[in-house]
This record gives sequence, structure tokens and C-alpha cells, in this order.
Amino acid sequence: MSEIYCHGELLKTVQMSEIYPDSKTFVDMKMRKSPNETLDSFHEFMVAQDNSPSKAKLKEWVESNFEKPGAEFENWTPDDWTASPKFLARIKDEDLRGFASELNKIWHSLGRKMTSDVALNPDLYSIIHVDHPVIVPGGRFREFYYWDSYWIVKGLLLSEMYSTTKGMLENFLSIIQRYGFIPNGGRIYYSMRSQPPLLCGMVKSYVDATNDTKFAMDSVETLEREFQFFMNNYVTEVNNHQLATYGYKSSGPRPESYREDVLSAAIFQREEDKQDYYCELKAAAESGMDFSSRWFIKDGTNAGNLTDLKCRSIVAVELNAILYWNALIIAEFYGYRNDIGSIAKKEEYLAKADELKKAINAVLWDEAEGAWFDYDLINKKLRKYFTPTNLSPLWVGCYAREDKELPKRILAYIDRLHLDRYPGGVPNTLQNTNEQWDFPNVWAPMQHMLVMGLDSLDNAEAKELAFSWAQRWVRGNYLTFNKTHSMFEKYDAQELGGHGSGGEYEVQTGFGWTNGAAMDLMNKYADRLTTVDAAEQPEDNGNGALVAYSINTGIIATLLAFFVGVFG
Repeated sequence: MSEIYCHGELLKTVQMSEIYPDSKTFVDMKMRKSPNETLDSFHEFMVAQDNSPSKAKLKEWVESNFEKPGAEFENWTPDDWTASPKFLARIKDEDLRGFASELNKIWHSLGRKMTSDVALNPDLYSIIHVDHPVIVPGGRFREFYYWDSYWIVKGLLLSEMYSTTKGMLENFLSIIQRYGFIPNGGRIYYSMRSQPPLLCGMVKSYVDATNDTKFAMDSVETLEREFQFFMNNYVTEVNNHQLATYGYKSSGPRPESYREDVLSAAIFQREEDKQDYYCELKAAAESGMDFSSRWFIKDGTNAGNLTDLKCRSIVAVELNAILYWNALIIAEFYGYRNDIGSIAKKEEYLAKADELKKAINAVLWDEAEGAWFDYDLINKKLRKYFTPTNLSPLWVGCYAREDKELPKRILAYIDRLHLDRYPGGVPNTLQNTNEQWDFPNVWAPMQHMLVMGLDSLDNAEAKELAFSWAQRWVRGNYLTFNKTHSMFEKYDAQELGGHGSGGEYEVQTGFGWTNGAAMDLMNKYADRLTTVDAAEQPEDNGNGALVAYSINTGIIATLLAFFVGVFG
């Protein structure tokens, strides 16, 4: 825990001064001298300034003692990049094929390789040293982020960047060996919280694409260690079942959002209430959904604002579904080994998966609603508010496949909430709070999760809805890219191709997980997706002639008005 990047007077002074519009700027800057020399210099500076430096003086001191963000990286071109990965040829629509080719090129701009100095002088940096280059989300997110990397890996594998992918996975495995888990992101100030544990899913995706079962066997003990970390530190008892909540051990404001956290905590009078609030902020950040009314509990509802965060008291559907999936994957990887001990491990993890599946369906499933819901530990009830993660068990196969009525209940739930009515995609919630994980923002991983989950159901209507949502999402990404030459981290449910807004920072471009999700959907529906709106596509009238499926209603109205005016 660095006294410069994670806590302490220097961090507090710089961040509260707001010398940079984005609080993340300072904590990403490299020290020019050792931490002790930097702290000594800071104390001397403060004494000379009577402990009240002006913003200009403080900024001058910072920039004489720290380098600009990005000093930890050197130029890097992935040597396994190819201009024509095979999946491009599978995409039938020529415009989408060109779009996918452009996304393939973006990996160049999102690649990061650390300088040798990071390994030699790690104490000068906030970056967590790893041996291999990484693909980052983009924009202000200069380092790896844990759950983002799942969708990035999906895209990299389609781009046939197998060695880049393997290097990223080896980085993650080495971090588990050092920390016991994978931090939220690749900075030491993230080292007291994780994110949805998707490394097992990444390794499985890599193994499925390459058939490198040796890598699976070599990795399995480390993956097991991460699984046990979550089971040991995140699980609580709910109705005689063991289920997990977000929220690891941490204290104080988030270093990368220090000022914002301190100001929003000012509503609390007692220091212990402020510290409790900081823990809630970090738990919500750990969920990946920072921030959302999903984590608000006020009078037993999801009303309120950030000061009503109670993420640590909410059993999250997707966290438990992912842990179930992890147990299945660990069992699969142990199964590749042909020895008695590994076979026993396989059975052990199959049993763990079954136990989690039973808990998820016993506690979080609501038969009448036809969906799974987060559980409120404070009020001891399901939180029946929409978020795409309500359907995350479909994505990982954590449901009763033999239940032929389940798809109908899921589709009825979707229909009741009118989730198909939004032109830009399914919003993350139906509450408009100006938090970035609330309405109207739409996020690529959630769209990908919904599509893959619905498609897994043995039901033609569910599969067709999955396709239509994939069509809408990819087309929106395509239209926005053509207008802006950018991919965004979030989009707007109210507008096809509109980018999102709200939250603590400006909308970011790049963007790793958006690119990967779009590429995976284009690959999945390569023969069906099109850049043309379904309502504009022609259809056969049965006599060999093509008739328009839809005609512009504005033109009809104009013609009718003309004829009425002329002929009465």
C-alpha cells in the first residue's frame, strides 16, 4: 500500500486540490525519484508553503517530481497481428466485413508493453509489472482491467492473436500467484479489490480456440486458487445456502477518484460512517458497475443516490453464476489430466458447481417473474428490478435445461418489461439517475451476455430474439463508427448508434470490450447480420418479385395530404 499512490498526505493534498480535471491522472504518474525522496521533497515543499500551496505551485511541484502518465510504456506492435484473420471471410455482409476489419486494426492502438525500467524500479510506478504486453480498454484506462479482458480476449482470438492472448493470460496467472487474486485493474491502487472473476472463462476461450489443453492443465491449480479466494472472502449464508456478494477488505477513498469520494462522503458526520461508505464505493467498483441504482438500498427499494450504496449487502446474480461457471471449467481442466488425484478434483469441482447452481436457483430465481434477481440481505428479499445480469445464468448454463417451460417464462419476463422497444439496445437498468450504469446507457458486455444466454435456450423464439438483438447492437456500433471513427465504452438505448453519458468521467473511446463483443457477435451470426435495418429489407412475395417490407411512412403521409388537397 503505497504512501503516495494509495493513501497519505501527499495523495490527499494533490487530489483535493483538483490540479487535474481527472483524479486518475496523478496516480498514473511515475515518480522521478524514490518514494522516500519524493515524500521528503513533499514535506519540505509544504513547510516552505506554510502547508497552503497555491494550485499553481502545487502543480509545479508535482510536475517536477513526477512524469506524465504513460511513462511506463514503450511503443509495441503485436507480432502475431494479421490483416486478414479467417473469421472476416465468413462475414457475408460486405460492409460489416469491412467494419470487422477496422476493429481488427484497433488492437494496434490498444496494445501496451511495459518498459524494462518497470521491472527494475517497480517502486517508482503505480503500474503492476507484468512480463507480457496487454490490450487495454482505451482512453483514460491505460492499464489492463480484469473483466474487460474477457471480451477483449474473445476479439483477440478471432483476430488469431494467440500469443498476445496467451501472454495476457500468463500475466493474470502470475498476478494470482503474487496477490492471491486479480485486482480490479493493473495499478497498485486497485490492489484491494477485484472484479467479476472471468479468468477461467478467458482460459477456456483460449483453449477452445487453440486446443492447447496443456495450458489448461498447467493453469488449473492457479485458477483453483482464485476460486477459493472468492469462496473464502466473499461468501455469506442466505436461507441455508452459500452465496457471494461483492466487497473485499479496503478502507479510505478510492485513490483514482479521491476528491469525488471525499466530497460525496461529506454528508456523513461520523468517521466510521465515511469509512463504511468508502467500502461501499469500492465494492460497487469491484462489481464493474460503478455506479448504478442496482446497488442503492433506501427504505427497502432501489431509490436514492450514491450515499445509499449497499453493494456489500446485495447478493449479485452474475457473481454467483460466474463462480458456478468457474467450478465447471476447473472440473473440465482437471479432467484433461489422467491421474487419480485429478479425477477426484474433477468430481469435487463438479459437486461445487452443482451446489452453487442449487443455491442460485433456490434463492435468486423467481418462478412467477421468470427471472433471477439480486437478493437484499438487509431486508431479506429479492430485488425485483431489471438489470441484464438477471438473465446471466443463461449465459453460463446455470439453469435446468430439461425445463421446457423456462424459455417461455424468460420471454414473458422480457415482454412484460418491453425490453425490445429500445432502438439502441437493452439498457442496464430502467432507472435514470445519471449514474453511468443506469438508464439510458447500454453496455457491450451486457448485450453480449444477453444474446449468448438467450441463444443457449432450446427455443426458436428465444434464438430469434437473440439474433435480432445482435443485429441491432452490431448495426448501432457500425453506424456510430462510420460517423465518428470511434468505438465507445457505452451507448444510448434511446438512439441507434448514440453513445452514452453520465458518471464520473467523459465517455471513453477505444474500446476494448466493445470491439471484442461486436467481433464475436459478427462471427456468431456471420451469414445473417447486415448493415441494413430489418424493416428496410426486401422480401419475396411468392411470385418471384420482391416487395418492400416497409415503406417510409413520412412519404405516405405527404402523398395522402397532396391527393386530399388536390381532389378533396
